[in-house]
Amino acid sequence: MHKNASERIMGKRDSRFSPFLKQCFVTASVCCNIVGHGCILGFPAVLLPQLHQPNSLIPLSKSAESWIASIIGVTLLVGGFVTPPIMSRYGRKIAHIALTIPALVGWFVSICATTFEVLFIGRILQGLSFGMLSPLRSVLIGEYASPKNRGAFLTMVSLAQAFGIFFVHLVGSILSWQKTAVICVFFPFFSLIMTIYSPESPSWLASQGKYDKCRKVFRWLRGDEEEQELEQMICVQIQNTKAKTEKEIKKQNYIEESIATVRKREFYVPIIIMLHAFCMIHFSGGTTMASYSTKIIGLIMGPEANAHFWMIQLDTQRLILNTVAVYVINKVRRRTMLFSVGSLSVVAHLAIAAYVYLKTENLLPYDSQWIPVLLINIQIAAVALGMVPLPSVIAGEVIPLQYKSISGTVSNWSLAGFLFFALKTFSSLIESVGIQGTYVIYAAVIAYNLIIMWFLLPETKGKTLQRIEEELRGRPLIQEEVRSKKSLEDLTDIKVKESLES
Repeated sequence: MHKNASERIMGKRDSRFSPFLKQCFVTASVCCNIVGHGCILGFPAVLLPQLHQPNSLIPLSKSAESWIASIIGVTLLVGGFVTPPIMSRYGRKIAHIALTIPALVGWFVSICATTFEVLFIGRILQGLSFGMLSPLRSVLIGEYASPKNRGAFLTMVSLAQAFGIFFVHLVGSILSWQKTAVICVFFPFFSLIMTIYSPESPSWLASQGKYDKCRKVFRWLRGDEEEQELEQMICVQIQNTKAKTEKEIKKQNYIEESIATVRKREFYVPIIIMLHAFCMIHFSGGTTMASYSTKIIGLIMGPEANAHFWMIQLDTQRLILNTVAVYVINKVRRRTMLFSVGSLSVVAHLAIAAYVYLKTENLLPYDSQWIPVLLINIQIAAVALGMVPLPSVIAGEVIPLQYKSISGTVSNWSLAGFLFFALKTFSSLIESVGIQGTYVIYAAVIAYNLIIMWFLLPETKGKTLQRIEEELRGRPLIQEEVRSKKSLEDLTDIKVKESLES
């Protein structure tokens, strides 16, 4: 039988590449798409100023402008419904390939757009791809990477997105928005090629009872040094399969089963954690700065400031600090990092609000441009070091394998809702309470979310996904004696059965 590309690669058992490099490859396939989505998020900062020029072919009203920026939030929500059924039934790889298609088509439609309606359709397709990847990206990286590298790889999500924002802002400040879109289309194209040559997730293979393929892919990705995690993962799936079979025999009512699931601590605690983590992403300033950077810089620094220069400077700083965060987050405890940068973000928002208010009321004893520059850089430093990358790391670690699809969907709803709400209401907040009032509101939102996370978020650094799930549950799913005796007997029976079938 003809093998696909990824099976041919694994069949060679090429020892020239270490497990770490193989994990880098599959992570890069995800990050290429994320870079493209960063370009999608930052594209309005390039597109809108050019469309407001007198010779623009596509004139925009203020309402149309806000929809161009915020429609991503609505399509994120739609995409969150599409991916989970695909990733559960057909696998992570097929889901990743499927979400790349709307991104490619969306960029091509945007390139050819001559009216607002066509441009809007392109943004819808781009946002759909963005939404489809949101529940999948942390799952993919979390399942591919080993515990010692997982934190760094998951941090690459925010680094890749920051690079996409920086890239589109830089290219868009030199070229027209159509030529910028032509260049950006290559990121999803490269991701598609790399995904074709990537293996399926070993966790998904185990959940489907394909234990032989699971072992093959796991050892290709991780080598032979993490056999305990491999066998433990298979043991858990065996027990889950038996539990499902017993429920089918008992013909348990669907509503009763759903209620029982919702009441499980390992189900609702990760969801609550993710709701608050994703809220902090969009109210820490990273999202609004990506889409309204020139407007925000002008309001804080004054109309005399070179908004395009400072936009590129802030993007560069964000990219550098995101790179630093890859190392820092892999070394520092998750809780320590989250509450440190969270507190810094709250202080930065309040300081910016106080500066603008005092300047507006002519109460500053001393004023210079370096003051707002310093404050904005502190805010973006908090965004780059933890407020954006840490939620992606947490998402890949706290959601149990059994509930990844439904938990990922709920998390994606919150991600999409907060994104849309932040971008759609930003202009209205500026008009009603000013930039200073807006930043005070954002500081209060961040502080509230940090309080909730303080009581619910467990420490996850360096722990296997199964260990984290057991801590969230409050008890081990498999007792040690079951692991050492009964489950090993089941594994032996399965291996014999697989040998006979082959």
